[in-house]
Amino acid sequence: MNRLALLVPAPFAAVTGGYGYDRAIVAGLRAAGHAVQVIELPGRHPLADAAAEAGARAAWDALTPDAVPVIDGLGLPAFAPLADRLGSRRVLGLVHHPTALEPDFDEATRTVLRATERAVFARLARIIVTSPSTAERLAAEFSVPRERISVVVPGTAAAPRSTGSGGPGCAILSVGVITPRKGHDVLLRALAKLPDLDWTLTIAGGERDAVHARMLHGLADELGIAARVRFAGELAADALEAEWQRADLFALATRFEGYGMAIAEALKRGVPVAVTDGGAAGALLSPQTGVVAAVGDDAALSRALRRLIFDAGLRAQMRTAAWQAGGALPEWPAQAAAFADAIGGE
Repeated sequence: MNRLALLVPAPFAAVTGGYGYDRAIVAGLRAAGHAVQVIELPGRHPLADAAAEAGARAAWDALTPDAVPVIDGLGLPAFAPLADRLGSRRVLGLVHHPTALEPDFDEATRTVLRATERAVFARLARIIVTSPSTAERLAAEFSVPRERISVVVPGTAAAPRSTGSGGPGCAILSVGVITPRKGHDVLLRALAKLPDLDWTLTIAGGERDAVHARMLHGLADELGIAARVRFAGELAADALEAEWQRADLFALATRFEGYGMAIAEALKRGVPVAVTDGGAAGALLSPQTGVVAAVGDDAALSRALRRLIFDAGLRAQMRTAAWQAGGALPEWPAQAAAFADAIGGE
């Protein structure tokens, strides 16, 4: 059995797809008998400030000799000043996607992060990523040898099949924190082109970017669709499950996803999906389970949504296909075991 120390920026309880992955893996590892210590890192991440670098140094110095350090990718830049020390022991990175690929950052910031991450990645014994596309980009763009990369995709938990809204219109659900990367503005523009169809949209996600959140509210007013759009905020698990159960369609106009856990959650419940192809967002879908439009192309997304909203029979067929696809997705105990194997593999 392994003794692990997961070093992750605080708060570990944050409601994001990446931290949901971390928590599920930690729970699965502990259930399998592995000892896992979670160490929360202070300060600003990934653009590490002095507090973040001091916290990283303190966490490193406090590690017990028998612990295998696993550093979440969001916190890896804070360890750049310790790069020479990382090679002195076996250290693993858990990279959902390199922070240098974040579309919410400007090009100058991404350039700095890319150089920082390349330097830190080079000192890691192994990097665990959450999708094949991230593995490919690490090898191609960050010069990480492919043999040092392990892919452990997210698992899913058992979930009841969605019953849908029952009509007469189409209830659309979008799950994702309110940041520019999630593309809610593109989704609003796409839906605004469909005033003749009967649809409503619920956006479930915390307001990570307050300025962007205000812009989205203003955009819904400007487009004349505010009465059809509900910003539900960050929902507790039971309230979010209720939204999943009445959803007829899941939509996300994301600009980048390292995997797309909300897309997997939709399939797990048998909900058809409409997304843009940012990062790995479209990788889980087939033509039978969803539609994929180009990133930022609200016109193309609108055309795809029109067909799904208008044709209830097509949605019914896609619901069946989505439910079948969701049933084939890996579950968390198996992925925790795969994670443990990746930690032990060289």
